[in-house]
Amino acid sequence: MNIESQLASSLGRRDEVPNQELAAKIAAQSDTGAVKELIDLLKHKNKDIQNDAIKVLYETGTLNPSLLSPYSGIFLGLLKSKNNRLQWGAMTALQTITLQNPELIFESLPEIILAANSGSVITKDYAVNILIDLCSLEKYHSDAFELLKEQLLTSPVNQLPMYAERALPFITKATKERFIQTLTSRISDIDKESKQKRVIKVIKKAQSI
Repeated sequence: MNIESQLASSLGRRDEVPNQELAAKIAAQSDTGAVKELIDLLKHKNKDIQNDAIKVLYETGTLNPSLLSPYSGIFLGLLKSKNNRLQWGAMTALQTITLQNPELIFESLPEIILAANSGSVITKDYAVNILIDLCSLEKYHSDAFELLKEQLLTSPVNQLPMYAERALPFITKATKERFIQTLTSRISDIDKESKQKRVIKVIKKAQSI
């Protein structure tokens, strides 16, 4: 069976299980040919096929990121796609290869940040994840933190607690004060008490770093 015939939409399925199973198989077998087929399917005239292809690609990348690294340029190009599913799917794929190829991702941050600021909430979510991954690497921590701080200052209130919690493990003594100041400045923006408490909890943990 070719790859297209194994996609959920080709099988008449509305769930993601076939795509997830296909990704697991491709990742386990390090099937570069299948990845190339999926990349080609991103240009398919049928949007359902496009959407399935990007799903399988980023699920594959989560399990075996080296398979996606050669196609980073393709994913960066898709950040401008009018198909929102392809846009945030491409950002997700890029996140899977961030620690595999941090130099390339770091050099591509202008495009990534532009897409994050103009795209959907999900696109922004994965862009923030990319910045957090870069913050985990000493070489990129300082620059990535500055960009992360800007995202924390402008992020939707609903996303802020999650972003703060994810970033916390990679905050250092050098960046903790700016991290704390940034979160503190957003407390008054948060209406829901539960979300306020989550951010305050992060602030308290950061103070002990």
